[in-house]
Amino acid sequence: MTEHNRICVEIFLEHLALERSMSSNTIDAYQNDIEKLAFYSENFLTNKQLENLTYDDLTEFLQWITALELSVRTQARILSAIKHFYNLLLSDGKIIVSPAELLSVPKIGVYIPTVLSVEEIDEIEHAIDLSRPDGERNRAIIETLFSCGLRVSELVNLKLQDINFEIGFVKIFGKGNKMRIVPISPPAMKYIKFYIEQMRCHLIINNLNKDYLFLNKNGGKLSRVMVFKIVKQLCDKAGINKPVSPHTFRHSFATHLVKGGANLRAVQEMLGHESIQTTEIYTHLDNEYLRETIMTCHPRNNQNLLLENKK
Repeated sequence: MTEHNRICVEIFLEHLALERSMSSNTIDAYQNDIEKLAFYSENFLTNKQLENLTYDDLTEFLQWITALELSVRTQARILSAIKHFYNLLLSDGKIIVSPAELLSVPKIGVYIPTVLSVEEIDEIEHAIDLSRPDGERNRAIIETLFSCGLRVSELVNLKLQDINFEIGFVKIFGKGNKMRIVPISPPAMKYIKFYIEQMRCHLIINNLNKDYLFLNKNGGKLSRVMVFKIVKQLCDKAGINKPVSPHTFRHSFATHLVKGGANLRAVQEMLGHESIQTTEIYTHLDNEYLRETIMTCHPRNNQNLLLENKK
């Protein structure tokens, strides 16, 4: 990457972190996306600087990434990064018109997340070998993911002082380091307490990691990758034939709440979603549940029930 383009990218990343308060994961993804654009401009567009690209240049770039067979969702994210990048150049007076203004977002189909039933989650927990040193920790991890609907990054950064066992709430620092308070179930608290008292207390923990709740066998902070591995191994052992990741428990948490009649705004708050539209994907309820809801709640159906009772 040319020095000029590199400086532009660094300013963009600082803007995302300081002014937009984006999470480190989103910033890393946007950095990768803009660096792709810089690579394309320097190798296929006669070494053009990013701020000199035109609408046609960006269209060619989008055609190039389409040929790389990237998913539609990834293409949409790349386009979002580009729009953010050129909006910053526009606001800083580096360009007069954004070449990305008229670019259209690829159509993304309705995303229906994978959801685990309560029975499947029980099967995953039953697959945990509690005779192993990490058994109690893994059971606490699964129950906490499902009980609180945490992102995996939120789980591994959870600290001992973030849990209030007396009132049953946990303090979460989510995307953009925004704090939210989430209720935690009695089973999750029970398993966490047991893990702390039976396993964690026997670890040799250095001062850097002493506040983190979930640790590895060496007393270090548990990594996101390790949580993915734990979930995959347990699902394989339990015979769950679905694409399951730690995030699946978050989807399951929200879906079961919505299906149980929870207010969508309350679910939005517990998940830490900025937009209610993100939370609305959890309204993908089965037809039988929708039919029962309409039969129970719709005024016309209530009138029919009253007429039948009068007969």
